[in-house]
Amino acid sequence: MANSPEQEHPRKAFGWAARDSSGILSPFHFSRRETGEKDVRFKVLYCGICHSDLHVIKNEWGSSTYPVVPGHEIVGEVTEVGSKVQKFKIGDKVGVGCLVGACRSCDSCSENLENYCPKLILTYGGAKYHDGTTTYGGYSDFMVAEEHFIVRIPDNLPLDGAAPLLCAGITVYSPLKYFGLDKPGLHVGVVGLGGLGHVAVKFAKALGAKVTVISTSPNKKKEAIEHLGADSFLVSREQDQLQAAIGTMDGIIDTVSALHPLVPLIGLLKAHGKLVLVGAPVKPLELPVFPLIMGRKIIAGSGIGGLKETQEMIDFAAKHNITADIELIPVDYLNTAMVRLAKADVRYRFVVDIGNTLKATS
Repeated sequence: MANSPEQEHPRKAFGWAARDSSGILSPFHFSRRETGEKDVRFKVLYCGICHSDLHVIKNEWGSSTYPVVPGHEIVGEVTEVGSKVQKFKIGDKVGVGCLVGACRSCDSCSENLENYCPKLILTYGGAKYHDGTTTYGGYSDFMVAEEHFIVRIPDNLPLDGAAPLLCAGITVYSPLKYFGLDKPGLHVGVVGLGGLGHVAVKFAKALGAKVTVISTSPNKKKEAIEHLGADSFLVSREQDQLQAAIGTMDGIIDTVSALHPLVPLIGLLKAHGKLVLVGAPVKPLELPVFPLIMGRKIIAGSGIGGLKETQEMIDFAAKHNITADIELIPVDYLNTAMVRLAKADVRYRFVVDIGNTLKATS
């Protein structure tokens, strides 16, 4: 018979978990492994709430294994390092994103693309670690991860605002770089102004692009232009606005995770333009082929990034003072936050103050 989560490992741990697809989170005692020779252990100070957390606690993708301790935007301070750890020391500010393991030998891994490894190990949600035990995420008091999967957080980045960059940040930075949308003067569209979209605007602007936000909500225009620095704003339901912008964009980062039509977006692209999907709608989108043929346009997907690129993204964010716009919440507000997140009622990312509020709930 399998050990209980509390007895699986020697180190006692505490966090909040969902026990079933109701998605209700509550206090949870479990355990983590001892710090191995290549491991880094750190005290969790903050953890961002990603839309994936909501999908997983409710099993909307059909792959959850309960109990689930969510959280893959995890930052904190190193408390212990293994004997063979070379890059980190006690007291360093560090983070863990969506991955805690990969095979390290496949083509993707050899190209620093652990995120596309067929044997990647996700930070939480039912994934099994190399030793066969379940992985648990960052809504918890501490983390242990192999040095390779730890990201250094530069001193000038506030930890709470940096946490969401470990998922939201790399999710938009990677396609901007890979699809060549990082050249000054290019025109980049960003669809959706939520947790991913607002960070995409900041990175695209810092890379020198002209940025247009495309949204169903006219009331976000002032925020997009005056606060986030976008150059222009299109209301996707206004045909005259879309018509005026046809064929003007080099690329579009589409962050929307709800069902939405692609044809109007394809129309906004120049010839050879790229529409990159980073949101993950549960139901399939309709793919129109004719508008792609007329202009050799590309629809692509992109998922997070490898560890080398994630560190590059964090360093770039530090250089350009990019952080997520957050609402900091205590641990006991988690369930209310999930209800609000489902209604997109957050500007723009919830971050849980683990360091100051977790212990009070034990």
